[in-house]
Amino acid sequence: MTDPIPDTRPPHLGLGALFLKFLTFGALAFGGPVAQIAMLRQSLVERERWIDPARFNRLLAVLQILPGPEAHELCVHLGIVARGRRGGVVAGLGFMLPGLLLMMAAGWLYVTWIAGNIELAGILLGVQIVVLAIIARAMVRIGQHVIEDRLLAVIAVASLIATLVGVPVWIPLAAAGFVYALVHRPAMAALVLLAAIVVALVVPVALPAARTAVAAGAPVTLAALFVAGLKGGLLTFGGAYTAIPYVRADTVGRGWLSDATFLDGIALAGVLPAPLVIFATFVGYVVGGPAGALSITAGMFLPAFAFSLILFERLESVVENPALHRFLAGVAAAVIGIIAATFAQLARATGAPVTQPAIAIALFAIALTAAWRLKGGWVIPVLVAGGAMAGWLVPLGINRAGG
Repeated sequence: MTDPIPDTRPPHLGLGALFLKFLTFGALAFGGPVAQIAMLRQSLVERERWIDPARFNRLLAVLQILPGPEAHELCVHLGIVARGRRGGVVAGLGFMLPGLLLMMAAGWLYVTWIAGNIELAGILLGVQIVVLAIIARAMVRIGQHVIEDRLLAVIAVASLIATLVGVPVWIPLAAAGFVYALVHRPAMAALVLLAAIVVALVVPVALPAARTAVAAGAPVTLAALFVAGLKGGLLTFGGAYTAIPYVRADTVGRGWLSDATFLDGIALAGVLPAPLVIFATFVGYVVGGPAGALSITAGMFLPAFAFSLILFERLESVVENPALHRFLAGVAAAVIGIIAATFAQLARATGAPVTQPAIAIALFAIALTAAWRLKGGWVIPVLVAGGAMAGWLVPLGINRAGG
C-alpha cells in the first residue's frame, strides 16, 4: 500500500502576510535567478507544499520560454495561487521592492558622489572590464541552450551582422521568429526573409531624420524611459542579460549616458538582492532621477506581472503550440546575435580610455576564466570586487570617471 500524496495548497495568508513573506524572499534574493528559484522551490514547494513539484517544474519550463525574469514571474504566479490576482500583485511587489529601493539608493550615491570623481576612474574601469567578461560568459551560456541547430546558428550570426550595421533590432527579431517557424514551408520563409531585407534597406533611407534625431540625443522623458524598460521586459528571452541591448539602445544610443556608466549599473545589479534586470532602475535614476528610475522599472517589470495575471489559467497550456515554440526559438537565437553585437560595442567603448591594453586584456581573461569555471551566487560580487581592486592598484587607463 502506497503512502497518500500530501495535500498541496498554500496556507491561508492575508495580503499583508503574503507581502511580508515575499518581501523576505526579495531581501534574500542574492546570486541570480538560479539561486532565487532554488530558494522559492525549497520554501514553497518542498517545505510548505504550495504546489506539487511536477507542476512547479512545468511552470518553470513555461516561464523560461516566455520573456521576463522567471524568478519574479514565479513569485507573481505563486501569489495568485495563494490569494488570487491581488495576491499575485502583492507577491510580485514584495519580491522586487528590496532590490528597487537598494538600486535607487545606489543610483543616488553614484550620481552624488561617484560620477565625475577622477580618483575613482581606475576603479570603475576595472569593474567595467570585469562586467564585460561576465556578459561574455552569460552570452555563451544562454547561447548553448538556445542554438540547437544550424539554422538557429545562422540566424544568430545574421542578427549579429544586422545589428552591427545599424539595422533596427525589431527587424531581425521578427524575421528570425517567422523564418524559423516557417522553415518547413521554404517558399514562405524565403518571402519573409526577402521582406525583412527590403525593410532593413528602406527604413534607414525613409527615416533619416528620425535616425539622426535619436543619434543626436532626444530629450529625456518619463514616457521614453517607460518604453525602454518595456522593450527589455518584453524581449528578455533566456535570461536578464538579454535585456541589455534594448535598454542600451534607448538610453546610451540617445546620448543620455555613457557605456561606462551603463556597465557600472550592470555591476551594481549583480551584487544586489534582485533580478539582474534591476540595472534598468539605475539607468533610469542616472538619466531621470527618482521618477525616471520608477518609470523604466515599471516598464521592465510590467510584462512579468502581466503574463501571470492575464494568462494564469492557461499559462501552462498557452505555449503548447509547436509553431509558437519555433517562433520563440527563432527570436531567442536572434537575441543572441544582438547581445553579441552589443558586447562588441560595449567592449569598443570600454577600451577607448585604456592605456595599458595588455593589463586590461589580462584582467578580462582572468575574469572570464573565473566566470567560466566557478559557480555560485558569490561569483559575480567577488569578480566585481576583484575588478575594482585591480583598477585601484594598476593604472589601466586615462583619468576618466564612469559617467
